[in-house]
Amino acid sequence: MWESRWLTNSGHKHQELEELLQSRLDVGNVALFTNGHAALEAAFEALDLHGKVITTPFTFASTTHAIVRKGLEPVFADVKPDDFTLDPAKVEGLISEDVCAIAPVHVYGNLCDVDAIQDIAKRHNLKVIYDAAHAFGVEKNGVSAACFGDISMFSFHATKVFNTIEGGALCFSDSALKLKLEQYRNFGIASPEDVPYIGGNAKMNEFCAAMGICNLRHLDEEIAKRRQAVERYRLHLDRMEGVTVCTAAEGVRSNYAYMPVIFEPAFGASRDDVMRSLDAAGVKARKYFYPLVSDFACYAGQFDSSLTPVAQEASSRVLVLPLYAGLSLVEVDRTCEIIEGCSIASRKG
Repeated sequence: MWESRWLTNSGHKHQELEELLQSRLDVGNVALFTNGHAALEAAFEALDLHGKVITTPFTFASTTHAIVRKGLEPVFADVKPDDFTLDPAKVEGLISEDVCAIAPVHVYGNLCDVDAIQDIAKRHNLKVIYDAAHAFGVEKNGVSAACFGDISMFSFHATKVFNTIEGGALCFSDSALKLKLEQYRNFGIASPEDVPYIGGNAKMNEFCAAMGICNLRHLDEEIAKRRQAVERYRLHLDRMEGVTVCTAAEGVRSNYAYMPVIFEPAFGASRDDVMRSLDAAGVKARKYFYPLVSDFACYAGQFDSSLTPVAQEASSRVLVLPLYAGLSLVEVDRTCEIIEGCSIASRKG
């Protein structure tokens, strides 16, 4: 890169990574961005959406913030109790003439019911923009998560299965969007004397692209190591009463991105009790996602979370345990021992 003197603005590494991702994800088009959130905002812009977008409150802040920052109104539908993805049965009743799109989220790498969502979208002439930040490398019946909906957004943040340190991408089949997205991420500039869009600065630089090229070589190894850790977790957790571990749906090839665990009343100790015990032992777990987006202070008074009871319940019971390729099985054993100890202590108490 130093020799080329080309450090940003769609350089050679940027182009190479786009091509590699297009091949790896088996998708028609890929547009790289400086991060997933900027990519998601660009998706709403490029599709020229106006009105309301049906989405989920059980997600990271980015999903809803991108909708609102683009002048759209989020409408929250509840999630399914088995995998916490958007419930298609709850979507249909929220559709009105003001709704222009659906923005489902593949939570923890669990894929949404893409067939049902596409059917709803087709019947009501709605766009579908997937927040696929958690789903890089996930497939359903051999089809990449990148191929669903009108656009799928991926995050390449350093915490993800595949990362470029910071980065993101949009994947889509409509080639007509390619140039438009490239212009949106570069201030809306089409040529030195023509700026047809009010765009932003969301270009991925060459350093991040080079990191992505390197990390892509090790993706299968990364996923395999994560799988070993997940299987070890399950060996312990599946035998604990009141503990539920999410599993991939039939036909879905997981990327083992996260280790979400649901603590039911039968466990004895609450999710928060378990988190405090783990934290005291130096094990960093996350209440992911808590609170619901609909309960954020910035949206105070705008939404009623009681209207999405499954999501509300999930936010109070789910704890995401440590999971990364370098996680040792000894650490997994220790974490599970602490968790089991919480239940035993509560029963003695």
